Amino acid sequence: MSFTVEQIVEETRHWSEDQIVLLVHRLHGRLHDIDPRIAEAWQIETRRRIEEIESGEVQPIPLEESMDRARKLVGL
Repeated sequence: MSFTVEQIVEETRHWSEDQIVLLVHRLHGRLHDIDPRIAEAWQIETRRRIEEIESGEVQPIPLEESMDRARKLVGL
């Protein structure tokens, strides 16, 4: 049995906030399933970057400075 989006929305009007949060969380996860190989590659890259910062090999850029640079790059 399939439901229209409108039917689903109407049904959720009677749900608790917790039930809606759970539904949204599960749907969001379904939309953003990540290939395990990609997730592993990001973990390796994250560890590498943290090690570079902790060892002093690279210096992090403060958030505001990096945001200013990004805005300039896109012309804002």
